[in-house]
Amino acid sequence: MAEDRLITVAIHTLPHALALKTLLEDEGVTVALQNVNLDNPVVSPGVRVRIHECDLPKALLIIENRDIFLATGDGTVPPAKDGIILVPVDFTPHSLNAIDIAFNIAWRHGLRIVLLNAYIDPETSPLHRGLTAARDYDVADAEMHRSVGDEANRIMRAVVKRLRERIKSSQLPAVKFTSEVVEGIPEETVLNYAKTHHTRLIVMGTRLSEKKERELVGSVTAEVLDSCRCPILAIPESVTLIHTDAVKRILMICNLDQDDMLAFDSLARIFDPLNSDIVDARQEGTDSRQPIEVTLVSLPDKHGRLLRSRCSVEQLAGYCRTNYPAYTYTTAKVSPDNIAADFEALCTNCAIDLIAIPDKKKNMFARLFNPSLAHRLLFLSDRPLIALPI
Repeated sequence: MAEDRLITVAIHTLPHALALKTLLEDEGVTVALQNVNLDNPVVSPGVRVRIHECDLPKALLIIENRDIFLATGDGTVPPAKDGIILVPVDFTPHSLNAIDIAFNIAWRHGLRIVLLNAYIDPETSPLHRGLTAARDYDVADAEMHRSVGDEANRIMRAVVKRLRERIKSSQLPAVKFTSEVVEGIPEETVLNYAKTHHTRLIVMGTRLSEKKERELVGSVTAEVLDSCRCPILAIPESVTLIHTDAVKRILMICNLDQDDMLAFDSLARIFDPLNSDIVDARQEGTDSRQPIEVTLVSLPDKHGRLLRSRCSVEQLAGYCRTNYPAYTYTTAKVSPDNIAADFEALCTNCAIDLIAIPDKKKNMFARLFNPSLAHRLLFLSDRPLIALPI
């Protein structure tokens, strides 16, 4: 059959041909080498790497993105110098739900992905320390310590394998990614990693609102939201958000001050980045894509008072139309007497796909007694939310 015909995909020296053969065969592609001089392989400069014709699409994808499939000893890819998108995972469905949108944002912006799992060692947890305070550390404790880390690494390897399979089948874009499994408190691990690496965005999966209420106060996502200094995109488990093009309507919370401009600039860099080609094509009528519609709203403060500012929501909309013409804008109001219900009705009536909020960071004392608006909206809404640090 024609599809069983052998074709040449590369011609290399023997060492390079053997390396490519190993790489392709590890991914399920049968390889044959031709013109190998076994008597003196060093002088075989023209070794042909041949595969079945039916395997050509898969082989080309692997060859063109070999740094994705070429694993190092710990199962990860060598790190790149570019910025990263950090995806914390605890292997629950809602945490893995965030991976697709992270890959597509990374592909659009030329970034790489880091999958990060932090596990808590039972030996060092407060509960375990209380149970073992009256007895000596024994072999069983050491075995428990090892087994927790081994299981986390085993599951991470399975996740990485599945992602590579999805890249090969074109279900995910070919984005460079690495994985790390570390021991530590999850929220502290995520925050420390974001501080010490060039993190452009954190993408995290969250539970449904009714499940959040049953969790302990201070979930990992909420703690990261209140403390991190880079944008954070929170994806509820009920939402399947695969690509930024699926975001058509954004609700932007406004402070009615200069912070709004900073936040909107961050938002524009992530979702449908502004460039002159898009604007020109839209004005000429050659761009058929529906522009993202942004609804601007200023929420009352915690006492129900409307924010006082020299700038109104309508004036802010005018500024945005001038400086960010790739979007369309509407404005809306929320009643000080019924903030939560009006906010939810606004999201429903406007079919909001994403809530965007400027997120001012507070000190620890303030966070304990007055959680940020991003923190509160995270627990109230089942829509994707992006917190933009200002």
